[in-house]
Amino acid sequence: MSGKVENVGILAMDLYFPSQYVSQTELEKFDEVSSGKYTVGLGQHKMAFCSDREDINSICFTALHRLIEKNKIDLHDIGRLEVGTETIIDKSKSVKTFLMNLFTKVGATDIEGIDTTNACYGGTAALFNAINWVESSSWDGRKAIVVAGDIAVYGKGPARPTGGAGAVAMLVGPNAPLVFDKGVRASYMTHAYDFYKPDLASEFPFVDGKLSIKCYLSALDNCYNLFCKKMRRTDPNFKGLLSLDAMLFHSPYCKLVQKSLARISFNDFLNCPPEEREKLFPGMSAFSDYKLEDTYFDRDIEKAFMTYSQHLFDEKTKPALHIARNVGNMYTPSLYGGLVSYLISKSPEQLVGKKFGLFSYGSGLASTMYSMNICNDMSVGSKLATLIDSLHETVALLDKRQGVEPRIFSEIMENRTQNYHTAPYQPTGSIDVLFPGTYYLINIDDQRRRTYARKD
Repeated sequence: MSGKVENVGILAMDLYFPSQYVSQTELEKFDEVSSGKYTVGLGQHKMAFCSDREDINSICFTALHRLIEKNKIDLHDIGRLEVGTETIIDKSKSVKTFLMNLFTKVGATDIEGIDTTNACYGGTAALFNAINWVESSSWDGRKAIVVAGDIAVYGKGPARPTGGAGAVAMLVGPNAPLVFDKGVRASYMTHAYDFYKPDLASEFPFVDGKLSIKCYLSALDNCYNLFCKKMRRTDPNFKGLLSLDAMLFHSPYCKLVQKSLARISFNDFLNCPPEEREKLFPGMSAFSDYKLEDTYFDRDIEKAFMTYSQHLFDEKTKPALHIARNVGNMYTPSLYGGLVSYLISKSPEQLVGKKFGLFSYGSGLASTMYSMNICNDMSVGSKLATLIDSLHETVALLDKRQGVEPRIFSEIMENRTQNYHTAPYQPTGSIDVLFPGTYYLINIDDQRRRTYARKD
């Protein structure tokens, strides 16, 4: 395919979250913890979860099929299908191969791409693969689809309220309403044992909570400063957070996102010329000699900059947390659930020409900060409106979910745990509670082969 393509990015999106949730307020009472521990301390309201009727294949099937149906996608027009997930149920066979069932029905088999895995970063890596393909000499003129999905579950204890589940599907190609900036991705990759899953017989991770927060904030510091440096190469007037209309983050829990926005303000403060600090950051001069690496758990700095940045958080980040507050941590789709949340908080007219910063983090660790623009080309304006209308329809399902008592939720989680590697296995979870169009697991046979159906 010859010729330079323009405005490569996201043409369409769809999101899936389970039809059941548990209230974090009720979970506080059930777990006999202090009132507000989950709702205020973590910033979470509701947590979505899956019964044994859903697995990583089924939730990705659901998100992908929704995207295809809503946007009337010709499957022969798809040349790449990428999946990002850390929910691994097979050490060899990729989720992508299961999703190919939708394509092979119409004879579409010439489709590149495969699964990408590294904690919550896999979805972003898959998206970059798709963007890079469209912009490369390998591109054949067709579009790409990226699916990111995960089921985040934890054992009984303080980590369980930070679970969640969901999947996102994104159509990628040229002349898109959501356009990725070129040459400014800033990555920070290193080794850490902050969160990992070495026990292949269990869904549960090993988590070092304090180290995990330190790794997340350290990655944010490194990515943000490099991102700003790269942005200033093309725009000398770039002023960091003040030059971004929105700043979106991977959201393990919403309170960490608010702290992260404050952390960026602290970075801007340290990078500000000393003679301008008092004017731009009044009352913060006492923190002038602090070093980033010494302040990950400094309560004084955290409190001061959370207070300073409250208005910035309300404007640039809080609108992106609607889904995260009510679904929980979806892992690889988390950042893109934030993008969906922000997009539906504004009208298309309010969004045109805006620039978003996005920070993706995956434990272990891998992280990138990058940016996208809402294209102001009137020829793609209708695409933006169509995309947002479709997302409103999807997010409206949040209010149609079924709340489940914490006791029942706990029993469902115990059933998942007890039968995680059982074969043959016949799932017992209710099909009636699933949204129409949801894929679900029918059976696992004695050869561990899985079969699925779609609810009418």
